[in-house]
Amino acid sequence: MTLFDKLTQERRARLTAEQRLEQRTRERDQALAQIDAMRAELHSLRQRGRTSALEEAQRAAEVQTLQHRARAETETAQRHATQAERRLWDSINTIRDGFAVFNSQQELVIANQAYLGVFSGIPEVQIGITYRRLVEILVHEERVQVDAGSQDAWIAAMLARWDAEEIEPMLLTFTRGDTARIYDRRARGGDIVSLVRDITETQRHAAELDDARQRAEAANRAKSAFLANMSHEIRTPMNGVVGMAELLCDTSLSDEQRLYAETIRSSGEALLNIINDVLDFSKIEADKLTLHPEPFDLERCIHEVLILLQAGARKRRIDLLMDYDLFLPTRFMADPGRMRQVMTNLIGNAVKFTQNGHVLIRVVGLDEGAGACRVTVTVEDTGIGIAPEHIERIFGEFAQVDEQANRKFEGTGLGLAITRRLIELMGGQIWVESEFGKGSCFGFALTLPLAEAAAPFTHAPIRLEHVMAVDDNVINRTILERQLAAQGLRVTMVGSAQAALDLFAAGAGVDLLITDHEMPGLDGLDLVLKLRAAGHRVPVILLSSSPAVLRDHPGIGELRAILQKPLLRHDLVRQLHLLSAPDGQPPPRPVPRLTPAAAPAAAGRRMRILAAEDNRTNRLVFSKMIDGLAVDLTFAEDGLQAVEAFRDRKPDLIFMDISMPGMDGRAATREIRQMPGGAQVPIVALTAHAMAGDQDDILAAGLDHVMTKPLKKPLLMEMIQRYRPDEACPVAPPQERQA
Repeated sequence: MTLFDKLTQERRARLTAEQRLEQRTRERDQALAQIDAMRAELHSLRQRGRTSALEEAQRAAEVQTLQHRARAETETAQRHATQAERRLWDSINTIRDGFAVFNSQQELVIANQAYLGVFSGIPEVQIGITYRRLVEILVHEERVQVDAGSQDAWIAAMLARWDAEEIEPMLLTFTRGDTARIYDRRARGGDIVSLVRDITETQRHAAELDDARQRAEAANRAKSAFLANMSHEIRTPMNGVVGMAELLCDTSLSDEQRLYAETIRSSGEALLNIINDVLDFSKIEADKLTLHPEPFDLERCIHEVLILLQAGARKRRIDLLMDYDLFLPTRFMADPGRMRQVMTNLIGNAVKFTQNGHVLIRVVGLDEGAGACRVTVTVEDTGIGIAPEHIERIFGEFAQVDEQANRKFEGTGLGLAITRRLIELMGGQIWVESEFGKGSCFGFALTLPLAEAAAPFTHAPIRLEHVMAVDDNVINRTILERQLAAQGLRVTMVGSAQAALDLFAAGAGVDLLITDHEMPGLDGLDLVLKLRAAGHRVPVILLSSSPAVLRDHPGIGELRAILQKPLLRHDLVRQLHLLSAPDGQPPPRPVPRLTPAAAPAAAGRRMRILAAEDNRTNRLVFSKMIDGLAVDLTFAEDGLQAVEAFRDRKPDLIFMDISMPGMDGRAATREIRQMPGGAQVPIVALTAHAMAGDQDDILAAGLDHVMTKPLKKPLLMEMIQRYRPDEACPVAPPQERQA
């Protein structure tokens, strides 16, 4: 109950008592009038001689009784009114806030002790004093803090407040150290009710909260700086560990040595993944993670993640499958990097906890109008599953289920927590269904805006009619059958290579054979060789999860195309149209590559590269990664040397470390940009910093690209190829250009 409510209740009680007193007074007056009437009547009867002594006595007794009753009721009503007034007054004096009432002449009518406390020791302050005089006393007796020289203006402002139609609250700070907020309200009859609310404690708590907030923000900044510094300090030596291990794997090694080198490399990459998880979680906790939507292809994004995880899945003979809704668009607006991170976490978890069977990604959607789709993605696996009691906390931080069956699986327990936060940041929901020992299904749903469709592939109509597809996996066959049937083709599905041979031997006529590579018994390439030996010339498309290992197989020359599994619809449809070309000529056979194709050898100068790097190990890793390339490499150990080397050698490309003693990479870049030719030279940042905002800050300093340590050789080669001048000779050695 508020103060005003309490005062209103007490005042109503007092008014009720006053009304009862008034009613009793009226009843007493009526009784007295009745007594007077009876006396008049008695007097009249006496005059007429019609009354007796007994009647007079009775009438006198009645009159006396009425008088006693009226007197008692009057006293009771007065007592109730006095009690109500005392209770009201006690209540007003009990509250900590000041309370006063002024009449229409602005004279004090009533005030509690809290209101009069600021005027203690001043006899003049009592009931009847005017509001103006109270304001003047506050100033002249220095009871309120007012700037020197503005006392008269303050008094005028206080008086002007009461002349306004709406009296605005105001803040007063008293010289005794407390602070109050004044609320004034007009009442009926011209009275003004004034409430002085003490806010000293509130202000103190607000100051404490503000101080705590500042300390928390400072601690958060310190934590972010610490994480950024630790990231840099860990990534710098990891560049040497991972880089050298990768270079070692490219040399001639025994099986045992290669095992050791690959273990070092994979362990280093696992450590980097842990660092990335911790940094991402820190950014999310600090609300510093920002999404950057742009057009991207969802189907291709999932396909790229599956390709990256293919090697680990292949070792355990796990099939990675994708079932993308045939009628769902593929291009949407979202943050591609974060979507790839979500898919990598979910699919990577499924692969990690699955020892055999398959991992299936299903994508379905529903048009929601206004250029948006509700997209639902599920990741199903045949892994170890999750016990029912652990389902609720599976998306918690550091919540990897700690059971005997799970202890052999490494991880921080942050992947699913980060995934949940990312999905929520995108406005979606995530869930999990699982049966212990049989597998799990993680899913999420997002509403994504549609992006403009990619330029359509121009082609002739599909002229094929009958296609045979061979695959031992029933889910693969189902997906492939739907994709082919959607193109208007008649499809014959076969579960083994031997069954396909039997159908061909029985005279099956097909326009195209699509076969999986790895199948029990007879594999896809052996099937092709047997068909050719039997005289069948049907075109064959091979589906393989590792096309690179097929380059030396004798049957590869009999194929029209090799498509990477899991299969992209666009790639399949493209091959169907190419096979339907009017000239009937097959398209060029794709050849697996290890490096991008380079132009034929031509005369020209060698490309000049400048690398600014203060760490000796990092310089060694960098030089070994580009060893054998037709480039002239110059190293600078700090920013000053980089500026001097640019002036002397005019490089075609600069790789600039950001954190160097003396002049760092940002300052060196700004110096180079001011020099002749410096505005045109491409400068690529090499950095171990990976916190939010680092890349934007680096690019703002004038650099063109950012490469995060540890460096990856393919990305380094791609950057060099991108910026090779036309007048420079090809940088790749002949054997790599021909691969």
